[in-house]
Amino acid sequence: MGMMDYLANFVDCSNGGHHRHNKRKQLQTVEIKVKFDCEGCVRKVRKAVESMKGVTQVDIDAKQSKLTVVGYVEPNKVVSRVIRRTGKRAELWPYVPYDVVDHPYAPGVYDKKAPAGYVRNTMDNPKANSLARASSTEVRYSTAFSDENANACTIM
Repeated sequence: MGMMDYLANFVDCSNGGHHRHNKRKQLQTVEIKVKFDCEGCVRKVRKAVESMKGVTQVDIDAKQSKLTVVGYVEPNKVVSRVIRRTGKRAELWPYVPYDVVDHPYAPGVYDKKAPAGYVRNTMDNPKANSLARASSTEVRYSTAFSDENANACTIM
């Protein structure tokens, strides 16, 4: 640190005296569920999202009804932009891969409308998450027939 830098800390030539640091948004990937009926819908959604400031990449998987946006954007603003510009229902991607959830077929987790290999995300919803926990009876039956249990049933 030079002498000029040292003196610059004491002398303030700015108007307000307070420095406002603009916090840069972080690069993030936003996944959104949007139903695409035709190629026109895909073009309409792509055009609406690509025109946003900070968007670097847009991927659309019409088969899974999934819109993936990469850029310096806020997830809620992208969702509201899709809703406002296209008139389509949109929500943040509510699914997680099948193997992430402890009990994928529990009520509140399994969703018939989910794409193959995905179940509904219950990590953020404690009410649905409590439904997905294993009961003591379920744990007893699953451990009674496991290969790791030395006293397991010998019929198998």
